[in-house]
Amino acid sequence: MDIYRKNNLDCSRITTKNYSTSFSLGVRMLNRKYRSGIYSIYGFVRYADEIVDTFFEQNQEEIFNEFKHETDKAIARRFSINPILDSFQHAVHSFQIDRELINAFLYSMELDLHQTSYAPNLLKTYIYGSAEAVGLMCLQVFYFDEPEKYQTLKEPARKLGAAFQKVNFLRDAQDDFENKGRIYFEEIDFSRFDEPSKIRIEKEIEQDFTDAFQGLKQLKKEVRFGVYLAYIYYLRLFRKIKRAHPSQILKQRYRVSNSKKMYLLANAYFKNAFNLL
Repeated sequence: MDIYRKNNLDCSRITTKNYSTSFSLGVRMLNRKYRSGIYSIYGFVRYADEIVDTFFEQNQEEIFNEFKHETDKAIARRFSINPILDSFQHAVHSFQIDRELINAFLYSMELDLHQTSYAPNLLKTYIYGSAEAVGLMCLQVFYFDEPEKYQTLKEPARKLGAAFQKVNFLRDAQDDFENKGRIYFEEIDFSRFDEPSKIRIEKEIEQDFTDAFQGLKQLKKEVRFGVYLAYIYYLRLFRKIKRAHPSQILKQRYRVSNSKKMYLLANAYFKNAFNLL
């Protein structure tokens, strides 16, 4: 079983690396004892997201329902022949990940199968499941044996997840709006996306980043650097998007260059090492 588990965890780790070099680098900055749980969560989240965002030539609803069912079975059996799900169920049991968080995530993913626009209340529900709940799963890995600390850091962790997701909305606006027909901010007309609308979203994101940072500074040193690295990568991406004209948001997908990421890595290492956050 040890070789089997290691192989399955390797699948989750490789999935993380292949889909997100930035996130993968952040995970590598964590203390070794936390990496397996985070890799396992990412692999699970990525596969669910792929079903609803990529496999348009397949019966997505049927595949997603199968994925949900297999997730339930894997957790109940403490075993799965699917390496990603076996890795995830092992993390669920090892770190006592709350089933409500898993259900909230799957509900948000399922919304993307049919929902094309999101009113404010539904958007809050979607962001909670698709991003905040994932952040809370990671927080449970970090503090599975410190429940009081987990409760203290819950709200900042949610804010960080919300900030990341809203930045993703702006980064992926072209693909979501033009190719998938999705409008996450229902009250904003993306066919006439203007400066006031963009500023309104950006103010929300700025507040989320500010609130999240207060919790980030309280993280244990074993995990703080990895989380801080993800934070500054997204903050730099957000600032790049802020400088862009609204018309450009629907014309290109913004990213942080590899050279800039290396600079941010060095800067983050220095600040974290000397407690300058």
